[in-house]
Amino acid sequence: MTLATGPVPGLTHHQILIFLLQAGLLLATAIVLGRLAVRVKLPPVVGELTAGVVLGPSLLGNWLPGLSNWLLPHDPEQMHLLSAVSQFGVLLLVAITGAHIDLGLLKRKRRVIASVSAGTVLLPLFLGCGLGFVLPTQLMGDPGNRLTFALFIGVAVAVSALPVIAKTLLDMGLLHRNVGQIIIGSAAVSDIIGWMLLSIVSAMATYGLHSGVVLESVGYLVIVLAFAAFLARPLIARLMGWAERSGGPAGTQVGLSVAIVLIILSAAGTHALGMEPILGAFLCGIVIGSLGKAGRRTLDTMRPFVMAVLAPIFLATAGLQVDLSALESPKILLAGLATLAVAIGAKFVGGYLGARVGRLSGNEALAIGAGLNARGVVEIVLASVGLRIGVLTSGSYTIVVLVAVVTSVMAPPILRRTAARMPLTSTEIEREREFATQSA
Repeated sequence: MTLATGPVPGLTHHQILIFLLQAGLLLATAIVLGRLAVRVKLPPVVGELTAGVVLGPSLLGNWLPGLSNWLLPHDPEQMHLLSAVSQFGVLLLVAITGAHIDLGLLKRKRRVIASVSAGTVLLPLFLGCGLGFVLPTQLMGDPGNRLTFALFIGVAVAVSALPVIAKTLLDMGLLHRNVGQIIIGSAAVSDIIGWMLLSIVSAMATYGLHSGVVLESVGYLVIVLAFAAFLARPLIARLMGWAERSGGPAGTQVGLSVAIVLIILSAAGTHALGMEPILGAFLCGIVIGSLGKAGRRTLDTMRPFVMAVLAPIFLATAGLQVDLSALESPKILLAGLATLAVAIGAKFVGGYLGARVGRLSGNEALAIGAGLNARGVVEIVLASVGLRIGVLTSGSYTIVVLVAVVTSVMAPPILRRTAARMPLTSTEIEREREFATQSA
């Protein structure tokens, strides 16, 4: 019986060289354009994503096709190297986001957050699905599966971006305001629902609509949620505690290693069940964050590397898939404008109505509608998944990414204007003092 067939052939000298040049050039360009975006008061995600657009088919591919084909060859093995690094970065980024979801806030503000979340998720989901049924067939990755495509567009319209929203509120000094707390809580609910729905859509795209795949996916989802809620927390708490005790002076390093292993295995677990690995990483991050400041502090030790290196590489790699020449087609351009209008309008109206039902003021309702419109990196991750599983084409991928960029850019100025018209309350002043004390 043969136990081995010999060593696996290694990467060639040329493959390693191309990979290193790709990673270095993408990261350098993303950093430069990200800093430029900040200087003109735009989210850095805009500049980092633009790095991929500049180096991709939209610009470099048209201006210098020879250099583009050499640096970014249409070779699956070569591009999979870059994709693997990006996927690893996404899992860690999503876990860090999950760790900073304040479950206590969701409980304390549950009534108003419930009404705002219902408005900003259900209405955009419904209108987005309706839009997906009328968009041109040429935007569908699988023309024979209109239902899956429509559900994906619904999810893309319904999501918000907790990382971008949190950063925007911090930069603008609004996180201590009541409206900021409600926006964060509602964005957390939107993220949780979005990743769950994406997992179901992903299973539908992968396995089709036969054999009760939807019911099976929902069943697996219930099992995963039950495990995360009742079994994962004590198990992860014991493992993290063991890491800190056994690590000695290097306890923090050991704890971080254990956290990363847990994130990766959680992602592998949900992926093995036919759902998105992102869901497993996100839920693992929530559980680690629920352990208290120690859990969040453990993940925060890797935050600088993730945000400075892995996240920009992912965003730049996502930008490589954007082909702005697709918008030259009047039909696709019209579809893009319609998608943008539905995405902005549904989220804004849903947030405003949900806030008013929750008995908030008109200015607070406007701020919530604007703040929850930002989709940022979450939408880009979702678009990348849609392209990978074959739901989106290059044209529809470009449209979804443009929605992410436009909504992230428009949110801050509207928030700034509406917040200026809301007087500070005594509770907000006290909360601002607490935040200042914690950050000192």
